[in-house]
Amino acid sequence: MSNIYLCAINNVLSGTCSEDCGFCTQSVKYHADIERYNYKSIDQIVSEAKMAKSFGAFGYCLVTAGKGLDDKKTEFIAKAARAVKKEIEDIHLIGCNGTADLDQLNYLKKNGIDSYNHNLETSPWYYEKICTTHSWDERYQTCENTKLAGLALCSGGIFGMGEEADDRDELIRAIVSLEPNSVPINFFLPNKALPVKSSNLTQDEALTIIKEIRDGLGAEPIVMIAGGREPMFEGDEQKMFAVGANAIVIGDYLTTKGEDALKDIKMIKDLGFNIGTRC
Repeated sequence: MSNIYLCAINNVLSGTCSEDCGFCTQSVKYHADIERYNYKSIDQIVSEAKMAKSFGAFGYCLVTAGKGLDDKKTEFIAKAARAVKKEIEDIHLIGCNGTADLDQLNYLKKNGIDSYNHNLETSPWYYEKICTTHSWDERYQTCENTKLAGLALCSGGIFGMGEEADDRDELIRAIVSLEPNSVPINFFLPNKALPVKSSNLTQDEALTIIKEIRDGLGAEPIVMIAGGREPMFEGDEQKMFAVGANAIVIGDYLTTKGEDALKDIKMIKDLGFNIGTRC
């Protein structure tokens, strides 16, 4: 049997971003109808990490809204990481906190973060059309900084948000060039508040994207299907695993509901896979 790995994400600071990424409901500029709140308590983060671990999650991602790390955010994520690691053994902690410099990433690693997630999202030329407050190059540099800090790199993107086929190809090339340890693949979920609209990606196109990323990376890295999985593949999950995916996000996403974790676990086992416990 092959292993399928599980990852859970925790939006520990929600909906407070001043950037203008046209695909993101966490931007305050678009007034999307989402839950917005300041930092969660450390106790709540630890409790939710224990719940994720009880479902078999190998990875646990601490996400914050906003462009990137500052001193307050860096210290908070470090404190949360220390608390989670103190209570839970064998959990792979992922920081997802925007752009970051080498010193910030070194500090997170020292305090218990194992991986850093920063997605390239789309091609450089399409990104400049849908975000004006920071550049695609800053995103790529953060990924390079992650590797320099000795953290595992998690970097992927969002497909189906109005980009052309050439944009998808360029994003895949850029992801592969970074040689990441894991790649989250998201399929855009439209929201009426956002200026970016769906390009109605088909399931066959989605499968091609997964296969091309797997072929480019080789057998070892994690290829994780994340946001948009349910509407794209519900009932057809065997297809995404057949072309190279070997991980999924369980539970809720950043601002949208996900599938029930027990239902996903049953689906994986019914398809003949094991739940992976260690990469």
